[in-house]
Amino acid sequence: MAPAFGVFSVTDHYDSNGFRSNVGIILTRQDGSLLLGGRLGQAGWQFPQGGMQIDETPEQAMYRELTEEIGLESADVELLGQTQEWLHYRLPEKFIRRNSEPVCIGQKQVWFMLRLQSSEDRVQLDASDLPEFDRWRWVDYWQPVKEVIHFKRQVYVSALAELAPLLFADDIPPQPRWWPEEWLHQPERSATTG
Repeated sequence: MAPAFGVFSVTDHYDSNGFRSNVGIILTRQDGSLLLGGRLGQAGWQFPQGGMQIDETPEQAMYRELTEEIGLESADVELLGQTQEWLHYRLPEKFIRRNSEPVCIGQKQVWFMLRLQSSEDRVQLDASDLPEFDRWRWVDYWQPVKEVIHFKRQVYVSALAELAPLLFADDIPPQPRWWPEEWLHQPERSATTG
């Protein structure tokens, strides 16, 4: 079984610090709820995401991952925006494969906010030979932070906070009381529009 953080490919892009370049996809529908995928054969839930190949831009990687992980094409979605900077997380030591080359210590991600334009019947989890998810559901805006594996939580907070104004111009949903105190803040309104 694959580790909790996924499988890395030799065609993936890594920076000189050991961070694998990656894209994350936040897919929303008209009511503002978000698609969360259940990891294949595991209890965990997360947003669709995946590594950038050496010759891809973040946007190209995002559309490839959208198709591979949830079966949607660019015509099925509207690109609302993306994070302005790379968001980084480090892998816990037990997940770092020191005997592989290059050594990956974590991921740096550009996050994209997409709105579903077609029917949700178009979501297809077995669109690739190596499915990432075996189930999916729509959840409230901040719920993914609680459900993702612990070492990705701060990146989820940052991405959701930065991109929230793209969905909620006047009334961003309040951040949950169960968050650690240092996460409770009003997000800055600085997302790049698509």
